Amino acid sequence: MNHRPMELGRPASGKRRLKDLLLQKDNRSCADCGAPDPKWASANIGVFICLKCCGVHRSLGTHISKVLSVTLDEWSDDEIDAMIEVGGNSSANSIYEAFIPDGCSKPGPDAGHEERSKFIRSKYEAQEFLKPSLRINSGPSRKNSLQSTLQSSSFSRKIIDSFRSNSSQKTEGMVEFIGLLKVKVIRGTNLAIRDMMTSDPYVILTLGQQTLQTTIIKSNLNPVWNEELMLSVPQQYGALQLQVFDHDTFSADDIMGEAEVDLQPLITSAMAFGDAGMFGNMQIGKWLKSNDNALIDDSTVNIVDGKVKQEVSLKLQNVECGEIDLELEWMPLDQ
Repeated sequence: MNHRPMELGRPASGKRRLKDLLLQKDNRSCADCGAPDPKWASANIGVFICLKCCGVHRSLGTHISKVLSVTLDEWSDDEIDAMIEVGGNSSANSIYEAFIPDGCSKPGPDAGHEERSKFIRSKYEAQEFLKPSLRINSGPSRKNSLQSTLQSSSFSRKIIDSFRSNSSQKTEGMVEFIGLLKVKVIRGTNLAIRDMMTSDPYVILTLGQQTLQTTIIKSNLNPVWNEELMLSVPQQYGALQLQVFDHDTFSADDIMGEAEVDLQPLITSAMAFGDAGMFGNMQIGKWLKSNDNALIDDSTVNIVDGKVKQEVSLKLQNVECGEIDLELEWMPLDQ
């Protein structure tokens, strides 16, 4: 008889439920382009998507689409329950693609980024394919009408939340993504005091038009997050911007320092080696400490168990003290 530790039962059950949903026939292809074997999902919309469509979803912002990896990310019970409640790609598409007009067609698996992005933005951001009565226009009366119309459907209540701020969001330009960057925010050390004796720190990461935030850790100058955040990397990617803030309840949050991470050593090394799974563990690149960057020590790029990773320790800038430790991982689109 096989025994499973009790404390592991609930997470395993959640992952198993999610994978069971993914194995359903309509979920074995991407909801947006039909590519086989999707390994990503929009947790708040309730669809499984491929890696290429995942990049477009990330550019929409988490207020519209919160993207998670089925296999790599940790899912909360609420997120898994929401996916299961939607019922999969067919159920979601019956709402989001209810009225695709003549002359408009879904992109295929081999579609270019511009065609893919235009369709996905029309589908989820502009809501062009919803029934007219379900579309959310600006103005509180329209939103209240929608709320009452759909109050019998718990799934519809979820999509209302995902669309609430659409009318106030600017549409970003078409961006071609070259890969994904997983950033593990590990810890902060000796962070600056911004309250009476301590601080409530959190980290904000910005790359291009994308901004992600860690959780807030209360009353801790040496916080441990161990929190993974995923960003899509555009062709013109620039530096990864990092800022640390102290959360304040009754006033604006105070900045506790900032730093830039040069992504070029990681990305150029990874692209030069191609499929990292073909190589053993080895160093393939290095970002050197200098007076022009925030590095505490030289940062090496390594292949570790078939993955390209880089550990980075940063001295926060424009602040009296504080350090942040990160781990970066490069994930190519064709992986």
